[in-house]
Amino acid sequence: MSRILAAAFLAIAAGCAMRPPHPETFTFAALGDTPYDAREEIDFDAMLGRISAEPHAFVVHVGDTMAGGGTHCADALYADRKRRFDASRHPFVLTPGDNDWTDCRRESNGRRDPLERLAKLREVFFADAFSLGRTRMPLAVQESCAERSKIGCVCPALPENRLWTKAKVVFATIHVVGSNDNRGFDAASDAEQRCREAANLAWLERAFRLAGTEGMRGLVIATQMNPFASYAGKVYDPLKARVAAEAKRLARPVLFVHGESHTYRFDRPFRDDAGARVGNVRRLEVFGSPQVGWVRVTVDPNDPDLFRVEPMGPPAPG
Repeated sequence: MSRILAAAFLAIAAGCAMRPPHPETFTFAALGDTPYDAREEIDFDAMLGRISAEPHAFVVHVGDTMAGGGTHCADALYADRKRRFDASRHPFVLTPGDNDWTDCRRESNGRRDPLERLAKLREVFFADAFSLGRTRMPLAVQESCAERSKIGCVCPALPENRLWTKAKVVFATIHVVGSNDNRGFDAASDAEQRCREAANLAWLERAFRLAGTEGMRGLVIATQMNPFASYAGKVYDPLKARVAAEAKRLARPVLFVHGESHTYRFDRPFRDDAGARVGNVRRLEVFGSPQVGWVRVTVDPNDPDLFRVEPMGPPAPG
């Protein structure tokens, strides 16, 4: 009898291993924190060429498209990055990083006004409701400030916050960056951060609400900052708490994609108010400078976890 049971178990296991992917299975590429210098620009273009040769649905870049110092955050550099991203054969979706505007205040960057640079960033990369890339994908955009009225914000829309769906999976970008999320530098920056935080939380709520509707399968959230970094301040606590609480209510697979720490990882760090792990949320951190790598994410409705990841690190030196 034990042999029969063992054989049955092996047959079931083999059947699971051979389970074909769902017909709506697709892949996308996740990357970020690059290119930072001339060498990385060459490697980035080559990497994007390899990604373009594969049949992905789209590419997601989680920000920090330039180095945090010595770039002077020049208009020409923004134009260069847009040109590189537009070379993607697939739709290319970007969410900003601190290097892209917040850190422009640094002396090594020419002490530029970060709020002026943020306006320029929006003008260059987020001028309409479409992705970047040679194939432009329509996206929902956070256009209204009404969501922020509860804290009295008078501020422009957040055109960088985007939302779309694919195979009944919701994707949302939210603009949360390093450098304390632009908080604690001056009154204008503090006001900007408070308004953007309120907008981000409202955008998250919208994404979770959509992911919770009948027939939807899960949610992917993409942002720049690693809210679990050892140096992450309390300014990131509302983000962690909201994702954990909403994901627990959703009870469907959630993938939280970010950059910032330049270290590939795939784990489950989110916890609820009682300290219990929220098991349906997985965190994916992409590679970052000096490693010019990416992660292939497979979305398979036949997989109980919905998401599978494959790190595609930098190619070995030739």
